[in-house]
Amino acid sequence: MSASHSLIAMEMGIDTHQEPVVFMRADCEVCRAEGFNANTRIQVGLENRTIIATLNVVTEKVLPPDHIGFSRIAWQRMALEGGERVQISHAPLLHSMSAVRKKIYGHTLSSREIHDIVADIAAHRYSDMQIASFITAGVDCLNTQEIIALTQAMVASGKRLTWPDTLQLVDKHCIGGVPGNRTTPIVVAIASAAGLVMPKTSSRAITSPSGTADTMEVLTTVRLSLEQIQQTVRKVNACLAWGGAVNLSPADDMLIRIEHALDIDGVGQLVASVLSKKLAAGSTHALIDIPVGPTAKVRSQHEARHLAGLFDTVGQALGLKMRCLITNGDEAIGYGIGPAQEAQDILAVLNNEPGAPADLRERALFLAANLLNLAGGASLEVAQARAQELLASGQAWEQFKRICDAQGGLKTIPQAAHQLELGARHSGTLLAMDNRRLSRLAKLAGAPISPAAGLRLHIKLGQALAQDQPLLTLYADSRGELDYAAAYYANNHDMFMVGEAS
Repeated sequence: MSASHSLIAMEMGIDTHQEPVVFMRADCEVCRAEGFNANTRIQVGLENRTIIATLNVVTEKVLPPDHIGFSRIAWQRMALEGGERVQISHAPLLHSMSAVRKKIYGHTLSSREIHDIVADIAAHRYSDMQIASFITAGVDCLNTQEIIALTQAMVASGKRLTWPDTLQLVDKHCIGGVPGNRTTPIVVAIASAAGLVMPKTSSRAITSPSGTADTMEVLTTVRLSLEQIQQTVRKVNACLAWGGAVNLSPADDMLIRIEHALDIDGVGQLVASVLSKKLAAGSTHALIDIPVGPTAKVRSQHEARHLAGLFDTVGQALGLKMRCLITNGDEAIGYGIGPAQEAQDILAVLNNEPGAPADLRERALFLAANLLNLAGGASLEVAQARAQELLASGQAWEQFKRICDAQGGLKTIPQAAHQLELGARHSGTLLAMDNRRLSRLAKLAGAPISPAAGLRLHIKLGQALAQDQPLLTLYADSRGELDYAAAYYANNHDMFMVGEAS
């Protein structure tokens, strides 16, 4: 490339999240020579490093002449120091976008077309807008073969954990939509104490007040390398790590980021997302928990059965031994919502504390027993007794501590700087609660960004309460967030339905 098509790199300090953006002056000679306009996709290179970025055009007041500005993520990916002269050109033509357009018009994609799309997404060749077009084109429009191909393509886009061929590895996943449902750490402790091997990689919160990785990070180190995961599993039969740190199915992480912004969660993409992570982790057996409730992610038994059928079909086609369980999603599970509050519930259950949330304990035991039955060969009745024994005897707690020690040690749970108790507006029986608005309330208090933030429930469905009796306590690290959450509750107190029991 000629010298006239190079510019001096300058860091702008602008956060564009995960989409690389570069900035050029409207009077820039390179802009005029190449015909660049705002939103043009351009390629920026320096030695053996290149990125594809979206162009924003600025006035001469923003950039000096002969300079190109970089957003934070663009600067990081190029590993620049400042002052380098980088090469500028049009981005290569994206042939896979023709397949996206094909899907937009309702046609079926081949496995090759899906693999090409996912490979380009994983290589950061797609803009956020282009990723969004692929997501929306496929919402509930993917057939089984397309879902299988999408799952395989997602696995191929990243790294994989490798284990001896004879090793049986188990995993579980909850579809979500029920706040506080933090069964995974308890299930991992029970299952691995029973001798199963469970290299559990979990996600951070997408739309919830806490993901398993967020909650576990309150208790131990979750940012582990692939080698550290394997070392931990070899040592204690299990791990509880953040999957985002090890580049397992990175294309899926990129799709999730855009799905979050669009508030879209297509069934086919959901199945591919979950199973790609299981396959990338090397799992041979997978247990899927599908909570159903009026304000959960899955709202009806019909929808749950359809989803379970897809998981079974796709999972088995890809060599996984599957089991899907449809569970009750009418209310929050446990008392705590938010990383620190959920961590307290986990420890209470593992330590068999008298005040531990019974619903969290029973659901974790139910899931653990099914996992032991699925992978261990014991009858479900025997598996249930074994799971209960491991928890009641303290063996699961000892195993959990071993896992945490192997990952860097058990931490002290942080405490929020501010708290506020909120009471019932009138007496009666708690008939229902809105999971979505409860999650929103915890997020407004600061969860999961502030690990100590969130809320703690003081009552469960079916319980009687008096006027002004505490319903929940809000926790926040700033007075502003506490007040913000309290104001939301004041305008949405009907998230708790109180009335006369029938």
